[in-house]
Amino acid sequence: MAGTGSTSTHQGPRESPGRSETARALRAVIRAAGDTRGALARRLGIGATDAAAIDHLVSSPEPLGPVELGNRLGIRSASATTLVDRLVQAGHVERTPHPGDRRRVALQVTEQAFTEVVEALDPMLAGIEQAVDRLTPEQAAATTAFLREVAEVMRGYAAASPTDPPRRPA
Repeated sequence: MAGTGSTSTHQGPRESPGRSETARALRAVIRAAGDTRGALARRLGIGATDAAAIDHLVSSPEPLGPVELGNRLGIRSASATTLVDRLVQAGHVERTPHPGDRRRVALQVTEQAFTEVVEALDPMLAGIEQAVDRLTPEQAAATTAFLREVAEVMRGYAAASPTDPPRRPA
């Protein structure tokens, strides 16, 4: 920028050199997934964090309590409690006894909330199914195996992340 003293110019999104077209396409899917979470929140009339919480509760293979949910969302315990209270008050989530430990609480998405989420996602899911239907059985099997492996890599990355943010010098 002439005359501003700034040497920085915006060159658009940058990708790491040497990355495959497949890896770039997958990163585009990951970015789109973030966009769809915001779109889902708008369709449901809730905040993005509330939509993310419902997504975690629906997709978790094990029951989540408020602390686990907060950890997955990257929010502190007090914020998680406020979030859960808001979701319960709105009728999206119920507190139930944890199936493995009666002293703990598990969070369960209500049938009404689950139905609303499925209905809101239906147009996108139908489009995904149409794309899947265009694959040959061999392509579908290879794609499924690839996506499962990528999901494992991503889960490993998330599990290896530090739990506390880095401390900045004062």
